[in-house]
Amino acid sequence: MFRLAIKMLVGDRGKYALLISGLTFSTLLMAQAMCLFCGIMSWTFSSVRNIRAAVWVSDPMAEQANDNKPLRDSDLSRVRSVPGVAWAAPLYQSAQQARLEGGAIKGITLVGLDSSTLAGAPGEIIAGRLEDLRLPNTVIIDEFAVERFTDATGRAFGIGDVFEINDREARVVGICRSTRSFTGGPYIFTQYERALDYAPAQRKMLSFILVGVAPGHTDAEVAAAVTAHTGLRGWSEDEFIWSTIHWYVANTGIPINIGLLVVVGFVVGIVFSAQTFYAFVLDNLRNLAALKAMGLTARRLVPMLFLQAITVGLIGYGLGMLLTSGFGYFTLSYGRIAFLMPWQVPAITAAAVLSICVFSALLGIVKIVRTEPAIVFR
Repeated sequence: MFRLAIKMLVGDRGKYALLISGLTFSTLLMAQAMCLFCGIMSWTFSSVRNIRAAVWVSDPMAEQANDNKPLRDSDLSRVRSVPGVAWAAPLYQSAQQARLEGGAIKGITLVGLDSSTLAGAPGEIIAGRLEDLRLPNTVIIDEFAVERFTDATGRAFGIGDVFEINDREARVVGICRSTRSFTGGPYIFTQYERALDYAPAQRKMLSFILVGVAPGHTDAEVAAAVTAHTGLRGWSEDEFIWSTIHWYVANTGIPINIGLLVVVGFVVGIVFSAQTFYAFVLDNLRNLAALKAMGLTARRLVPMLFLQAITVGLIGYGLGMLLTSGFGYFTLSYGRIAFLMPWQVPAITAAAVLSICVFSALLGIVKIVRTEPAIVFR
């Protein structure tokens, strides 16, 4: 009987194609919207990903990674005295402007690293050497800075080129790979003291403190110890990331706007697929009534309809996720579009498509159960 159900499904090629295309489009819309949301959220904590540290220390009123509330210089010594802290290094981070040759001005994220340890330095240097950052007036730029500065100057921008930050010279000695920031400004890495010279003077300049964890302690334990002993706020890396995500979810319109796309995709799938599947059942009503007249009970017909709905659902889901993955592959190489597909995206999309298929099948089942076998003789 299941083979007969599949033959009935593919026999009407028009409605078969409509069912698959509707579910494919619904899958593509839902999955793409969720991947866009995850990609944008990954940009919000790009600083935590680009500046790796086991524990971050911030002002106690800071709520997320981009909430820059400067600390006192004396806080660094206080953090170093906390049990479980292997080392502590200062970090400067702020949004600044870079002036290129020809007068073009570009927004950047300036990061100042501890001059002795270079703690928090980018993990992947694709050109130049990290040690050259100790030379006078030197910086390391990320690959997005290369792209943006090249477009502004009209020539290839790279190692050896010079630009200005707050009327001070910055000479490029390296290029690193980083995650794009939420604001779009490229990351510029330099020494901590040099970053203070580049930035406008303020009473407090220490943005964060990066902490290494001593053997025998966990990140969460050290973060809690820093909070308890200093009154500052200690964050493990995972805690800092999730706090940043929660802040943007609660305080921006991103979840609502992207959530509407997911809802639209779900509604389109239900309306289009349910209507098409119901029309398919109506077209095959005489055949199904004939099966009932020959003694086939509803208990046998119901699995047939579920099989038909699940079959088109799996095909539509597979095609939709294939298109989404292909889109993500090409956009990631482009680099300017936020796209991230964790395992939760395919799982949630599969559950949504399954619910659409079940709803569509239920509409047909109700019609079949209420149909009298005698209809085949009319």
